[in-house]
Amino acid sequence: MRRTFSISVAAVAAACITAGCGAGTDATTNSPKPSKRDTVTISDSELRDLTVPEEMEIEYAEYALVKECMENKGFSYWVGPVASVDARKAGRYVIDDIAWAKKYGYGRPFDEAAEKERGEHPNVRFPNALPRKDRIRYNTALNGDYDDVLSVDLPAGGAIETPRTGCWAGARTHLYGDLEGWFKAKKTVTSLTPFYVPRILADKRMKKTVSAWSNCMKEAGRPFSSPDEIREKRAANTAGMSSPEAQAYEVDLAVAEATCAVKTNLGKTARRLEREHRSALLKKYGKENAAYQRMGLGALSRARNLTGE
Repeated sequence: MRRTFSISVAAVAAACITAGCGAGTDATTNSPKPSKRDTVTISDSELRDLTVPEEMEIEYAEYALVKECMENKGFSYWVGPVASVDARKAGRYVIDDIAWAKKYGYGRPFDEAAEKERGEHPNVRFPNALPRKDRIRYNTALNGDYDDVLSVDLPAGGAIETPRTGCWAGARTHLYGDLEGWFKAKKTVTSLTPFYVPRILADKRMKKTVSAWSNCMKEAGRPFSSPDEIREKRAANTAGMSSPEAQAYEVDLAVAEATCAVKTNLGKTARRLEREHRSALLKKYGKENAAYQRMGLGALSRARNLTGE
């Protein structure tokens, strides 16, 4: 998923640090490494971050490979769900898309859809209906052996692990070519927020723009000091409301937030400062970032080969 700016240190600290972040891995992968036909050469001048639609293409390809792998092991499996472009906009530091705010508020429809999928998606219902022995086999086939893992030490401290085997690991090996290299590069590059978020918070340009946004919100009858305060109080402010009532309240508030963000350029300022501070930090991890970008573009090419695009 594209990295989105978050200035909440608490949110950063609570970020997902479990193996695979919801994706899995199996005792045998059944997904071969890319063949010579799938070899992709990416020059240094071509290196770049993937766009959101490109990341979605890779995710669909991952699911297709996992489905094939699971069916080869005798299990049913379904492609998806892959989050939409609009869904991936939820959770940003500040909303500055008024049309999106009018439609989604703070993303409650996506939260509720995800909660429903966690209970009703066939990839959940199918294994839950299996006898215990078969359910264990299913989970091992999909997610792999957690006694055989890759481990990466994170720049901010601690480590993160993911199994080397399983259908998820096999799919990623096929797409990225080097599961271990990709996992280490990705987790290094995408775990740097604890370093650059405090720098953004302390940046005078950010403080000035947040202050202007806060003044705009007060004038609109919404006295919040920052977008973070809105998110911190979101649950309390909608407690006891029905889902439609909560959504209506949040839409009104999100539209006010977005309107003030456009007037004060808060969204643009946040994104500009994120690029600036993150880019400066990435100079220290240039090798890992180049590897992450190179393998991502290679995976995109292989994904398109799979889908015939």
